[in-house]
Amino acid sequence: METGTLRHINDPLYDLLRKEDVTAFNAEKSARGELPSFAHGDFRGLELRGLDAGGLDLRHAYFRGADLRGIDFSQANMEGASLAGAKISGCFFPQRLRAEEILMSLNHGTRMRYSSE
Repeated sequence: METGTLRHINDPLYDLLRKEDVTAFNAEKSARGELPSFAHGDFRGLELRGLDAGGLDLRHAYFRGADLRGIDFSQANMEGASLAGAKISGCFFPQRLRAEEILMSLNHGTRMRYSSE
């Protein structure tokens, strides 16, 4: 799959996020053993505050204009994700994402690259 292609993920957890039902998502996520990949997922404009993002595969996900305030993404895979115009106040990002990558993505919609360090 090419990196710029968004996709609909056929999973009830994805549907809960698309409906902005973060509380139900978090409850279902903790009850599940294996999580689906949300790679290339479309999360544009969604209100996702309070999301438990630990262990989520969010590679190449698209968060344009989403409200992500306060989410701890430190244990999520966000390589290639785009944050154009998203609200990210209070977010905790993976250590391998440099501040410059986050700002470029936020301001210009670029895909975030992990540092090799």
